[in-house]
Amino acid sequence: QVQLVESGGASVQSGGSLRLSCTASGSTNRLSIMGWFRQAPGQAREGVAALQTGGPGTDYSDSVKGRFTISRDNAKNTLYLQMNSLEPEDTAMYYCAAGYGGYSLWSIPRRYNFWGQGTQVTVSS
Repeated sequence: QVQLVESGGASVQSGGSLRLSCTASGSTNRLSIMGWFRQAPGQAREGVAALQTGGPGTDYSDSVKGRFTISRDNAKNTLYLQMNSLEPEDTAMYYCAAGYGGYSLWSIPRRYNFWGQGTQVTVSS
């Protein structure tokens, strides 16, 4: 089992920045993929970014490409999402996810085995 705990969500103004963190514990050495998803009220959960734990691969949704950066500190077992140039459309609950599956369909929620509880990001105009 793997436990994921997110932090860093806050309310910011449009154009601001935030860094989300996700600390993983448990059997993390077998994880092959980690990612960030977000879900706004009344909308489906959307894949934002993901990375391969054993390689250099990273991917981003078109809506955040160029503004968000996903990274991982292996020594701290922590996944990050640096979010710059935030827009009101980025307002959502952000979830950290991790899994053992393949990377090719990274944006599909069911590819992940473990989820955090979420951290709220609110961007005001």
